[in-house]
Parts: sequence; structure tokens; C-alpha cells
Amino acid sequence: MNGREFMARVRKLARRNGIAVRFDRMRGKGSHGTLHYGDRHAVVKDRRKPLKTGTLRGMCKQLGIDPDDL
Repeated sequence: MNGREFMARVRKLARRNGIAVRFDRMRGKGSHGTLHYGDRHAVVKDRRKPLKTGTLRGMCKQLGIDPDDL
């Protein structure tokens, strides 16, 4: 899964749960940006490259979601 697919799945999950989600491209250097999920946030790496398993789990933990829900 790459960063773009991760964000799409988080947005879909947020719609189901009624949680606001937004991506702030300006809060991050280079290809990084901040994904806000309700009152939580996580830094998303390059949206075109594949995410490693540990990175994916870390971002899910920061957002307070279960990786299996994606």
C-alpha cells in the first residue's frame, strides 16, 4: 500500500465513522505531509512510494485506528 492508497482508505473509514479528516501538505518537508483524523494526526511519507509495515502500523497507532480496519 502506498501513501495515497492509505489516505484514501482512512478517508473512507472516516466517512463511515463520521470523523473529519484532512491532509495538510504545508505541514511537512518535501514529500511529507500531515494527515489529520479528528483530533489526532500523523505524518505521511511520500504518497507515491510503498509504505513499510512498521510505518503503516505506526501511522495507524498515531491516528488511533486498527490497521485491520483499513
